[in-house]
Amino acid sequence: MNIFYLLIGVSLLAALIFLGAFIWAVRSGQFDDNETPSMRVLFDDDDVEQTSDEEEENNKK
Repeated sequence: MNIFYLLIGVSLLAALIFLGAFIWAVRSGQFDDNETPSMRVLFDDDDVEQTSDEEEENNKK
């Protein structure tokens, strides 16, 4: 029966640690932008590289 008291204490401590980590993450701004990461997948990164290559070629001329 004494082990239940220990397990309840350990689980409450773990819950408080996770709650503290969540509050820290919210205050540090990790959840500010919810829309951009889902849209970032739709953009093609190859266009950016080609544009910079074209600009370098134009600067050489």
